[in-house]
Amino acid sequence: MKRILSICLLLVLATTALFAQADLQPLATVKIASKAESITLKNLKARCESYKKQTGLTTFTIQQKQEILDSLINEKLFVQAGNKMGIVLTDKQVDELFLSSISNIVGTTVTLSQFAQLVQQQAGMTLEEFFQDQMAMSVDEYKQYMKNNYIAQQYVVAKRSDEISQLSATDSEIRSYYEMNKASFVQSDILQLTLVVVPKNNNASDALAKIQSLYNDFTSGKKSFSQMKIEMQQPNAGFQVGDMYISKNQDAAAELGLDYASLLQLFQNNIGFVSEIINEDTNYQFYQITDKTSAKILGLSDLVQPGTTTTLYEYIRASLTAQKQSAYLTTAIEEISAELRTPENYQMLKTGSALEKLLEGW
Repeated sequence: MKRILSICLLLVLATTALFAQADLQPLATVKIASKAESITLKNLKARCESYKKQTGLTTFTIQQKQEILDSLINEKLFVQAGNKMGIVLTDKQVDELFLSSISNIVGTTVTLSQFAQLVQQQAGMTLEEFFQDQMAMSVDEYKQYMKNNYIAQQYVVAKRSDEISQLSATDSEIRSYYEMNKASFVQSDILQLTLVVVPKNNNASDALAKIQSLYNDFTSGKKSFSQMKIEMQQPNAGFQVGDMYISKNQDAAAELGLDYASLLQLFQNNIGFVSEIINEDTNYQFYQITDKTSAKILGLSDLVQPGTTTTLYEYIRASLTAQKQSAYLTTAIEEISAELRTPENYQMLKTGSALEKLLEGW
């Protein structure tokens, strides 16, 4: 019996070793820089698993796997060509890209530890588990993926910088787009508040005394918001002053933690209205209503958002220009990849039926 078990175990180990060897088979090599890089079956399988996570698909056809293999080849061609051109990223720059990426996921700027804490609280996962679950990659693999994509993009932009710089929406295109989409450029009623905030910082009594002093100085006319904005720049000022714009809609109510009736009540106050001191979980605050704007369809010269400097005309121009550039880059990527796909730069090691056989069954 022991001999039979030993033989079975050896067969299992041998089979596992054969699969491992198959996965390490190189499918293609890329060599633009000094060192050749191989793309193995394991690399392709890993990228397919990542795309499954991103797309929600459970399987790919052989043709789709070949297309993913092509994208891996192009990625290495672009990265090596970019490196040869001098486009490189330091570890610090990669970390900054990573932080920007996870901040986009959250919707606000976060540190790595803040993101890790958020993932633990909401998903019950570590960072490694989260990226494996979402991308089928480790954190380091995801960083490398981002780095490669950034270098590839910068290479394409560098190769076609003159053409890209000439792509811009015309005045006629901007005005035509506005006329065709005018109904979508509606701005709701907007309330402008100037808000004074004193963080509690584990000392609620001192914070209360501070906000009370600021409130008394403001309501008595002793200090204006302008004076407070200057004072808050001083070391250890202990308070902040800033403007806040609130739209009359359900999204704004949810963001403020109010029901819609309470938001409407807020809008019923006139310009100059000063609130009482408000006790929040982490701070004390008060505000004054400093402006009100009625709902309207925005004109091209109107600001997209109060408190900013971007007009609707500039916003549409930037949007249409970005669309033109994106469409051009799609074509440019195809053209540049075709230019790079020379026998000197890359070689397919598996083709035809031999490649298709490797792509079957997984």
